[in-house]
Amino acid sequence: MNPDLLRDLSIQAFKTILLASGPVLLVSLITGLLISIFQAVTQIQEFTLTFVPKIIAVFVCLFVMAPWLTKIMVDYAHDLINNIPNYIR
Repeated sequence: MNPDLLRDLSIQAFKTILLASGPVLLVSLITGLLISIFQAVTQIQEFTLTFVPKIIAVFVCLFVMAPWLTKIMVDYAHDLINNIPNYIR
């Protein structure tokens, strides 16, 4: 395995990781920001108010985006398996 192939594999892996985790992290970030603003405005400092809505939002996001996330991961695995002969050289 030469360095160029290893670099290409690393880039593809990082791109897949960012595509798969990015939307879920973005939903979590926006939900947390909205809850923080709500808590600052109302001065409610409830511990569960920060975690429960984020968990619900992340699960809803994962449920809605599951087909797309699965397609991304299956395509990555398919490319890896199909290119095994190139990796052995």
